[in-house]
Amino acid sequence: MINFKPFKSTYLILFLSLNFQLISCAQKSQNQDSKFQVQDSEKEDASIKTGAERTDLYVKLLKGKKVAVVGNQTSVIRKSWKLEAGSEKHTFTHLVDSLLSLEINVQKVFAPEHGFRGEADAAELVKDGKDTKTGLPIISLYGKNKKPTTAQLEHIDVVIFDIQDVGVRFYTYISTLHYVMEACAELGIPVIIFDRPNPNAHYVDGPVLEMEHSSFVGKHPVPVVYGMTIGEYGQMINGEKWLKNNLNCDLTVIPLKNYTHNSDVSLPIRPSPNLPNDKSINLYPSLGFFEGTIINAGRGTEFQFQRYGASFFPKSDFSYTPKPNFGAKYPKENGNLCYGVDLRTAEKQDQINLQWLLDAYEKTPKTEQFFGSTFTIHAGNTTLQKQIEKGLSQEKIRESWKKDLEVFKKVRDKYLIYE
Repeated sequence: MINFKPFKSTYLILFLSLNFQLISCAQKSQNQDSKFQVQDSEKEDASIKTGAERTDLYVKLLKGKKVAVVGNQTSVIRKSWKLEAGSEKHTFTHLVDSLLSLEINVQKVFAPEHGFRGEADAAELVKDGKDTKTGLPIISLYGKNKKPTTAQLEHIDVVIFDIQDVGVRFYTYISTLHYVMEACAELGIPVIIFDRPNPNAHYVDGPVLEMEHSSFVGKHPVPVVYGMTIGEYGQMINGEKWLKNNLNCDLTVIPLKNYTHNSDVSLPIRPSPNLPNDKSINLYPSLGFFEGTIINAGRGTEFQFQRYGASFFPKSDFSYTPKPNFGAKYPKENGNLCYGVDLRTAEKQDQINLQWLLDAYEKTPKTEQFFGSTFTIHAGNTTLQKQIEKGLSQEKIRESWKKDLEVFKKVRDKYLIYE
C-alpha cells in the first residue's frame, strides 16, 4: 500500500491518486480480457472428459508398475474431429491399447459379466481367454470366480477399474467392483478407478436392499437407483466398511471433468448387449423388474427395455415376436406373438415408474405364475411382491420407500465428488 503521509502537497497526492486509478483500470481491463479468454477456452472444450481420458492425472501413477485392468468394450478413450455443419465423428482407442502405447506394463485383463468385448448374454458364464490383438490373458470375473484370486493377482502392483456403469443396483458391475476392491485390500494392492458418467445419476429412487437378500445382483443396502458415479460408489464401499472384515482398499479415483449429476449423458458404446441406446438405459431401472417375472421386456428384439409384453396379454394394436439375437440366445416368449406396450416414445424418466409392472400384473391371467424366483433379488426385498399382489397403488408403494431413501441420501452425500 502507498503511504501518502510524507507528502504534504495535496496536488501531488491528487496526481498520484489519479495515476493509481488509471493503472488499476488498465490492470482490471487486462484481467477481464484474460478471464474472457479462459471462458472461451473452456467453452471450446466443455465436453465431459472421462477419467480414462485424463492421462496426465494417472500415467505417473502407473510408470514402472505391473498393471492389471478390469475392463470391457466400454473401456475406451474417445477421440473426435469436427465435420461439416458442426457435426462430430468419434473414434475410440481401447484403454489397454492406449496404456501399452504409453509404455505402461499391462500384465492382464479381468472381464466382468458379458465379457471383455461385451458379447455374452446376461447371466451367461464368461470363459478365460486371450486378447487376439495384444496377446494379453483375459481372466473372467463371471465364470469360476467373481472375485480375483491370490494367484490371479500375483506380481500385480496396481489394478485399474474402468467400466461404464448405468447407476442401477441390479446391474452387476458394482458387485464386480466390490470383489475387486476386496481382493486387492486383502493383498495390499492399490485400485485406481477411472470414473465415468452415470446416465441415471439425476435421481435417487426405489426400495433400499435388505441385506438378507444380498446377492451378486445386489450386494449393498442401496436403492435401485443410487445417483452416483462408479468412482463415488467405490468411495462409499470403502467408507461404509462394506468389504469383508471391515477392510479398507487403497483407492484412488481419477475424476471426470465438466460433469455434474444433471449432465446430459449419451453413451457412445452400449454398456451391455441389451442396453442399445439412451432410451433403454433410461427405462432400465423401471423395466428391469421384469427380469424377475415371466414377462418379456424386449429381449430378442432390437428394442430391448423399450417394450414389454406376453403371448397371454389381451390382444392390442401393438405386438412383436421375440427371437434369438445378439445378447439373447433364449429370450422369454421365444417365437411367440406377444401383445404389449411400446415405450419407444416414452418421456425421459426421473423416477422409477411402477405403472408398467402393475399393468403387466393385471394383464396376466391368474393361471400364470407372474413372479419368478429372482424377483426378490431384483427388488431387494419380499415386500414389493406382496404389495403388488395386494393391489397397492404406485403411490402407496412409493410412499413405503420414502424413509429408507432419506437415510440413504445422507450416507450418499458423504461420498459425492460432483455437484
